[in-house]
Amino acid sequence: MRFSFDVHRPGKVKSLLKEHDISKGLLAKIKFKGGAIYVNGHERNAIYMVDIGDTITVDIPDELPYEKLEPIEVPLSVVAEDDHFLVLNKPSGVASIPSVNHSNTMANFVKGYFMKKQYPNLQVHIVTRLDRDTSGLMLFAKHGYAHARLDKQLQQKAIEKRYYALVSGDDELPSKGEIIAPIARDEDSIITRRVHKSGKYAHTSYQVVASYGKVHLVDIQLHTGRTHQIRVHFAHQGFPLLGDDLYGGRMDLGITRQALHCHTLSFFDPFKKERVVHELGLTNDFGNVIMSLEK
Repeated sequence: MRFSFDVHRPGKVKSLLKEHDISKGLLAKIKFKGGAIYVNGHERNAIYMVDIGDTITVDIPDELPYEKLEPIEVPLSVVAEDDHFLVLNKPSGVASIPSVNHSNTMANFVKGYFMKKQYPNLQVHIVTRLDRDTSGLMLFAKHGYAHARLDKQLQQKAIEKRYYALVSGDDELPSKGEIIAPIARDEDSIITRRVHKSGKYAHTSYQVVASYGKVHLVDIQLHTGRTHQIRVHFAHQGFPLLGDDLYGGRMDLGITRQALHCHTLSFFDPFKKERVVHELGLTNDFGNVIMSLEK
């Protein structure tokens, strides 16, 4: 894959490429695995001196797949795709990555998709993950350089994800709010989390979209990305998510997975040089619960 950059100040090639998120590791890959660097059409190395008005072009070699990741072909719900990014609508009940307990995962499905399409880059780069029982938008990079550029945005909290959740509680839930409470591991579990002063800073914003008695549809934005953050924060407020038996959610309203759905994903596309926004509506199981409550 080829990328070109105009030079706006004198310096070494590697210094200018670093400004475009091409790391030392990627430079080594270019040098030793079949890539190349050109300045004004002539092949050069990473320490070559460039001047204003020059053009640096890099050929990044194709990526071989991770052999341990089994490709599995299943139909995918593709929301958007170009040469650099793939946005999928993940169903609930599917884990993002393989583990001891999960082998049929989004990573396996995406590898199968890449191989079926005969894409040159076959490594799977997950940019944003979702819990197994959370549905909605997931973002994948289609090559390592695209992943590196979005990793920088993740560190700067420049990738925005918004979620819908159905929560229930006996008290009154304010129409909007900020939940700022540290999240730590439970003392007796490697899975569950809790609000505790020993935990890491966690910040969640929400707004109530609609209310159905004790059940509320809320629109949520994460400002940090702690494990189970939304589930833990709302359970701590006395409003656990419907279907979330791990944190005390109601299981009697027709939804048996945590009622959490990533409906909006927004990031700056460094290749198009514009901010892109992808959106989804409510899932059928959310809609069925709401219809039942409205009756």
